[in-house]
Amino acid sequence: MGGASIWHWIVVGLIVLLLFGRGKISEMMGDVAKGIKAFKKGMAEDDTPEAAPASASDKGKVIEHKATPAAEVDAKSSERKVG
Repeated sequence: MGGASIWHWIVVGLIVLLLFGRGKISEMMGDVAKGIKAFKKGMAEDDTPEAAPASASDKGKVIEHKATPAAEVDAKSSERKVG
């Protein structure tokens, strides 16, 4: 009485078939297959890059900044102090 023999598994299989029926098990397996396919399709869609914007107005404004050297900034600030 220790391990499960082949007869135990046959009895368990028959009970499962009686409870769920042959059609119900095949329907469940079909639903599982559809779920796996939908999951793979969703993962494939995540890997594809998004389309580039159609026009330049979608990108937004670009603000250009010109940095002034430190010497010019010091000269301007000293002129303000004197004058």
